[in-house]
Amino acid sequence: MYEDILLPFDGSDGAAAALHHAAEIAHWSDATIHVLFVADTTRDSVTVVENQAVDVLVQKGEAVVEDAEKTLHTLGSDSESDVVQGNPAPMIVEYAERYDHDLIVLPTHGRKGVSRYLLGSVTEKVVRLASVPVLTVRMHADEQLTFPYENILVPTDGSDDAARAAEYAISLASALDATVHALSVVKEGPLGVDVRSSKGSQDRERAATDAVEDVVTRAEAVGVRNTVRHIERGSPVRKILDTIDSNEINAVVMGTTGRRGTERILLGSVTEKTVRSAPVPVITVSDGL
Repeated sequence: MYEDILLPFDGSDGAAAALHHAAEIAHWSDATIHVLFVADTTRDSVTVVENQAVDVLVQKGEAVVEDAEKTLHTLGSDSESDVVQGNPAPMIVEYAERYDHDLIVLPTHGRKGVSRYLLGSVTEKVVRLASVPVLTVRMHADEQLTFPYENILVPTDGSDDAARAAEYAISLASALDATVHALSVVKEGPLGVDVRSSKGSQDRERAATDAVEDVVTRAEAVGVRNTVRHIERGSPVRKILDTIDSNEINAVVMGTTGRRGTERILLGSVTEKTVRSAPVPVITVSDGL
């Protein structure tokens, strides 16, 4: 399923965990990992050594990617590396598209100072901008990194973007012989069930059921053997997290847009909040695929 995986890397603990997870995926799919360090040109990193201008971030990057390749070699993964200069988030996206990478793997947090491009805010920019699927790893104490994935959660609202993400999730689940968990959440108002319109509530319930059935039907059509339906009421992000916890979910696959149409992921959206808070890897699939 994957041939070339892009791993923006800074050598921090969070990035190291993402490296090991990427190596597991690469080993399974016989892919090459491309380790990338972006020397942030929005920062002043040039100094003078022996009358010559030296970019200390470039020097740091060269050492970091060399160490990463040594680790990957130890793990038995094929790898290449590169150090480039630029504005981190758009550079990562441009690099992935230029060299036809299949997947970008990013932690949502990195260390401050040396490589801001691994901080959550910039990772989220990559999620918003990339036409390539992005796998994000939230490096917190409760993070669960398990591969191969046995249970894949597919949140859906029935939109075209959710359908594209579902197709991707189904392909991954089929390749891994994983269970697909299709989830749709009927969002409730501040008073719970919408007391103003029982018909409106029924319509939303029906739409959620149809969205889940569509995912299950697509999965079964390509031979996915195990599917689970989830129809929930309440806050979408809360229900996604609850479903992860109660069903031993190993990864979430979701789109970067929804009912708003072509508008890309916005601050505070369900996808962005899930990327920030899910204790398992989240793979985001854009409408550019």
